[in-house]
Amino acid sequence: MSTEIANAEEAPADALPLAALAGLSASALLAGCGGGNAADSGNGTTMARILQGDAPAADSGTSATPSGDAAPHQMVQGGAQASAITGISAAAAARFLAQAAMGASRADIASVQSLGYAGWLEAQFALPQSTSRWDWLVSKGYNNISYRNSEAGFDNCAWRKLITSPDTLRQRVTLALSEICVAAIDGLVGSGWRAFSAAAYLDLLEGEAFGNYRTLLGKISTSPAMGQFLTFRGNVKYNPATGAMPDENYAREVMQLFTIGLLRLNQDGTPVLVNGKPQETYGLADITGLARIFTGWDFDMAGGNATTPDFLHRPMVQIPKRHETGASTFLGQTVAAGADGAKALNAALDIIFAHPNVAPFISRQLIQKLVTSNPSPEYVARVAAVFSNDGKGVKGNLKAVLRAVLLDKEARTAPTTANTSYGKLREPMLRMLAWARAYRATSATDVWAIGNTSDASARLGQSPLRSPSVFNFYRPGYVPPNGAVAAAGLVAPEFQLTNESSVVGYVNYMQRAVSKGIADVKADYSSLLPLAGDAKALLGEINLVLAAGQLSSGTLSLLSSAIGGMPATTDAAKYNRIYAALTLVLAAPEFLVQQ
Repeated sequence: MSTEIANAEEAPADALPLAALAGLSASALLAGCGGGNAADSGNGTTMARILQGDAPAADSGTSATPSGDAAPHQMVQGGAQASAITGISAAAAARFLAQAAMGASRADIASVQSLGYAGWLEAQFALPQSTSRWDWLVSKGYNNISYRNSEAGFDNCAWRKLITSPDTLRQRVTLALSEICVAAIDGLVGSGWRAFSAAAYLDLLEGEAFGNYRTLLGKISTSPAMGQFLTFRGNVKYNPATGAMPDENYAREVMQLFTIGLLRLNQDGTPVLVNGKPQETYGLADITGLARIFTGWDFDMAGGNATTPDFLHRPMVQIPKRHETGASTFLGQTVAAGADGAKALNAALDIIFAHPNVAPFISRQLIQKLVTSNPSPEYVARVAAVFSNDGKGVKGNLKAVLRAVLLDKEARTAPTTANTSYGKLREPMLRMLAWARAYRATSATDVWAIGNTSDASARLGQSPLRSPSVFNFYRPGYVPPNGAVAAAGLVAPEFQLTNESSVVGYVNYMQRAVSKGIADVKADYSSLLPLAGDAKALLGEINLVLAAGQLSSGTLSLLSSAIGGMPATTDAAKYNRIYAALTLVLAAPEFLVQQ
């Protein structure tokens, strides 16, 4: 922890050094989850105060734009003018991109204003996929046998996609799916080539991000990576001689985490109650019955061997003698005896997918990942209805579901102080990616050596496909203990990643990233240089692009005083202003809490 941040609360606000101002924001954020002490003079905004409506993320005098978005507070220099074509303000477009993209740049904002929300979605759906992670690894020579027992290259290809791929919506949905249907690189054991197994899994999710959720389930269920991670690769039928039962790991998690959850749900995502008590969706007998389906699956080694990673690029195949051919009963239905492994798998997934919980269970999580942690039951019900039927009788059409999530009135209407439950904490990866996308970060060597950013004390505390368990980095129902969020009866999932160490580690990491880059990954601040001599103009622009204009007037005044006190007579001095302004906005609670 830096001395400046550690001692941030000891100095008066008007005399705080820049690092101490970041520390003040960190303290405010911790107060929102029940830790730390917010040195709040009335201008700061914590997560809890935003969620409870005690401190608006925007001035109370916001007004609705013709698009239906309420325009959040902006300094004049932030560029909140409405688009002449669609009536969507720059701030409203930036807010939409915070939900639908990996980040916003001025060009992205202009695109949303030009095309409109629905038009931008359709344009994103039409974009082709860029170079796959697998192909990038091969192009860099990581398929050489010397890398067989290494993870080298995976972090590089994962970050490269997230930062540069033009199909930013597809990348955002891929990231969300990777946190619902979790596999993590540390668990991809038993074959070597972990970088390729992990890359293949992300490529699989990306390929179905705009497809059908049932198709995605089928591909996940024959994915080598999932077979490794949830240990059903090599699973064998019941052995009467030893009493050994089939591995039940995937059977349990495909129900609990990927499809139906633990409790029966109404279509609005609320629990079904019988005599005031919630009802479980499945029991041990259902897990045991379903586990019989996931026997006999193993790597497809045809035409090759493990000296190259190619077998991890193919779906797993059936080894008939290992498969349980007897009947399998679960969720009140039976897959008849005698079916081969592939037919039994399809029949089982059809049974699971037909369960009424799938639509609200997955819909609510997609809303949480993209828009808000506490969607209303009505919002969930509207999205779940589209998940169940896209209007053409198709269930699980993810394009239709994404339209429903992102175009819903609850997503497009900016929150007011009367809405006490709206918003979500940006997860650390998305905070860094917002900066990288906004200022066109590039790797001159195409190496993208950002690396594993899982260390909470020194980096982000989160990294692509590096969840510590199948339960993701955080649980969708997590409630920070002993704080205002808990007292309000709300959930704040991403706060499970938040503590004193992670908050300070994030601020210090981003301070270095902004000013020095990450290895050879450097941002381009040429668009900010002409504004650097005017602290208000500089902060207004950054506030718009990174925070959708949501920094409060009090926060902007405090930051402007700090930045305005820095020299600006040379380009070097102006860049120092830019670095400081970016770091402080990236540490501000109103940026950290996406609204």
